[in-house]
Amino acid sequence: MVKKTLIGLMTASAATLTLAAPASAADVSWGLTQQVEPGGRVDAETHAALGGCSPAGPVTSKGFAAPLVFTEGGNWGRAGGHTTAIKTPGKYTARFTCSDGRVATGSFTILGTPPPSSSAHPTSPKPKPPTTSKPAKPVKPQVAVKPAGAPQTGDGSVS
Repeated sequence: MVKKTLIGLMTASAATLTLAAPASAADVSWGLTQQVEPGGRVDAETHAALGGCSPAGPVTSKGFAAPLVFTEGGNWGRAGGHTTAIKTPGKYTARFTCSDGRVATGSFTILGTPPPSSSAHPTSPKPKPPTTSKPAKPVKPQVAVKPAGAPQTGDGSVS
C-alpha cells in the first residue's frame, strides 16, 4: 500500500512540474513599456519565480538613450529598471540575456510619425554654381506680340 501511495505522489509531482514549466525553454516572461512618448521613460521588469529569469545584464535597444539596468529587486525574484527612450519615433526591439543563457526579447513603440527612410526619398546633389569669371550678358526682355483683331483674322462665322 505504501508503494502505491509513493507511486501516486511521484506521478502527481511530475504532472505538476510539467504544468508549471513554460511553453518553451526559450520563452521568458517579462514586462516592457509598450508605448512611450519621444524622450519618455521606459520601464522593464521580470520575476524569476513566475516564468521570468534572473538578468545577466542590462536590456539593450536602439530605441534607448542608454541601456536599461535592472537596479530594483523584490518578491518572487523581481528585477526592474528604467531608462529613457530616444526622440525618434518608430518600433524598436529590446533584449537582454538571462543568467541561465536564455535571451528575452520584446518590442515597444516610440509614438509619433517616423522620419522617412533614406531609400524612399533619395537626395539629389545640389547643382553647382557656374564657374565662369566673365559676367553674363544681360538678357533682353521678349517683345510681346499682339494678335490681329477680328477684321484681319475673321470673326469665326462661316461665309
